[in-house]
Amino acid sequence: MSAWNLANPSLRQLVPYEPGKPIDDVARELGLDPASIIKLASNENPLGPSPRAVEAMQKALSGLHIYPDGGGFHLRNAIAAAMGVDRSMVVLGNGSNEIIELAYHAFCRPGATSAVASRYAFVVYKLMAQLFGTDFIEAPDRDFHHDLAALRAAIRPDTRLLFLTSPNNPTGTRIPNAELEAFIRSLPEGVICVLDEAYYEFLDNPPPSIAWVKEGLPLIVLRTFSKIQGLAGLRIGYGIASPETAEILQRCRQPFNANAMAQAAALAGLADAAHMEKTRRLTLEGRGRLQAFFQEQGLRFIPSEANFVFAETGEADRVFKALLQRGIIIRSMTSYGLPGWVRVSVGTPEQMQRFEQEFASVLQPA
Repeated sequence: MSAWNLANPSLRQLVPYEPGKPIDDVARELGLDPASIIKLASNENPLGPSPRAVEAMQKALSGLHIYPDGGGFHLRNAIAAAMGVDRSMVVLGNGSNEIIELAYHAFCRPGATSAVASRYAFVVYKLMAQLFGTDFIEAPDRDFHHDLAALRAAIRPDTRLLFLTSPNNPTGTRIPNAELEAFIRSLPEGVICVLDEAYYEFLDNPPPSIAWVKEGLPLIVLRTFSKIQGLAGLRIGYGIASPETAEILQRCRQPFNANAMAQAAALAGLADAAHMEKTRRLTLEGRGRLQAFFQEQGLRFIPSEANFVFAETGEADRVFKALLQRGIIIRSMTSYGLPGWVRVSVGTPEQMQRFEQEFASVLQPA
């Protein structure tokens, strides 16, 4: 008997998440020197972790034979202090992605509930719905922006989770603060808004989302250490929710889901305001440079509020493969149903210069 006959039927339709291509894979497949490859595909921090985080990781090495603090006491205390909330409102995750999974565990039941998100939102929301046998409703967007009226209309009586991402991945667009607040306040009873703020730190005039949680609005706010903190390889993120909602999420997580090195690095990085500001400055400058470059090339792009730019190049897979041959990894948006679009992460000035040179030759081959 095939194992598929025993498996959850929804897995047959599930297409695994496609991450940005790893540097080692490109080096191995194309015979390139890994040091010569630049990755502008996964919205990572080109500066790397905070020096304080690196020091904390080095100190943590000798204790890795001991299980980590399963309750994340020190890191949750530090996050709570930074956010102005009680520790009981903080849930650690193996990346903020895990909090998405915990929300499905907690509030969705196969065949009995639904979840809602925008058409061009982070694809993991849809993948988790498939995994949990939950109906997933995609609301149409409005020129690559969340259409809040369409999202509101998509809510059904059985809807339990509604996902918003601001700034949105992969488009880079944000929801204006007043519109976001009015929308969350308009949600019917029984619907929890999961507000994904992975790129929150790159916003000018960010929304007071934590204050809304403290007020008691039906909200789970997601944050990550992968972007501005540069700790993507450690997989550490968190959610902020009401004490009651946070307790429910805590009951769904695996023991020791946040490893010891990740907790140590995140705790140290959270205290390094200078590194975060340096990352923010580099991001804003690089984002402006990328957008100006795309404009010079005569390409349509969506003005971004994150650490990447979403641009229409035509034949995204061809552009992706051609750049790959030149040792530059970007992200084709074909898997999002957008075969003419790419997403390019902000890199260092040197990486941006090389990208511009190679991209121009790929776009206009001799």
